[in-house]
Amino acid sequence: MSGLDNLPKVRGKLLRDEPLAPFTWFRVGGPADVLFLPQDEEDLADFLKGLDPSVPVTVLGVGSNTLVRDGGVEGVVIRLAGRAFGRIEPRGNNRIYAGAAALDALVAREAAKAGIAGLEFYRGVPGSIGGAAMMNAGCYGAETKDVLVEAYAVTRSGGRVTLSNAEMGFSYRRSAKAAEGGLIFTGALFEGTPDDPAAVEARMAEITARRETTQPIREKTGGSTFKNPPGHSSWKLVDEAGWRGKPFGGAMFSPLHSNFLINTGEATAADLEGLGEAVRADVKAKTGIELEWEIKRIGRP
Repeated sequence: MSGLDNLPKVRGKLLRDEPLAPFTWFRVGGPADVLFLPQDEEDLADFLKGLDPSVPVTVLGVGSNTLVRDGGVEGVVIRLAGRAFGRIEPRGNNRIYAGAAALDALVAREAAKAGIAGLEFYRGVPGSIGGAAMMNAGCYGAETKDVLVEAYAVTRSGGRVTLSNAEMGFSYRRSAKAAEGGLIFTGALFEGTPDDPAAVEARMAEITARRETTQPIREKTGGSTFKNPPGHSSWKLVDEAGWRGKPFGGAMFSPLHSNFLINTGEATAADLEGLGEAVRADVKAKTGIELEWEIKRIGRP
């Protein structure tokens, strides 16, 4: 790709043909044509300003709900990591800032220390704040839209924008603004309510215990595979279709939680996606309900 021959100078790292499997929880997938690890937000903005507009740009967070296909990803993959993008700072008035690379669970923990309630649910969300903003991540009856004040992003052309909660256009597992494309979220500001840190910690401990007994959190998984259709639970639909614990190449829907797709050891991305599509087709044929992927699938087959 001609646009990749003369990339802008950066202070971070530019890595060509870099394997992406180690950056995802499924541990599968091909390489990025170019992987860019910006040093900070300014480095990211300058790079995007100078990048040929024809070059595709894909953002990869901690890879918790991302399936990278075996053919790798075209163009530039941007991964935000390190101190510049992982900062978590209480701001007073029950507010807390978190960079896009900050782990959701760590944000919950720091909010608890600051006596801020309302972010406990992040203890049960596998991922980082950038992804949470993009997909309105949540669990156990709470979601990002309940606590987000504003989100910060860099545009594809290197501009910087601040988006209010209303401007994000949140709905179930979706931000309309993020879905338009062209934004790379760099951080977000949240607001909770005051509470005793010990009480917040106790509620987080309950979430942790619940997850450990009901979800395969120590497997190579990507969290919830399908969104819950209106009025239905995806795990029940997968279970009733007979796919709980049924092998498909190196892939399987977990015996513990049948909406969790897992790599049993030697799966390819094709195994995992193929199983998901087989289940979708089977559920549609048996019930008429169309399951929608919650896991983001990127790259070439």
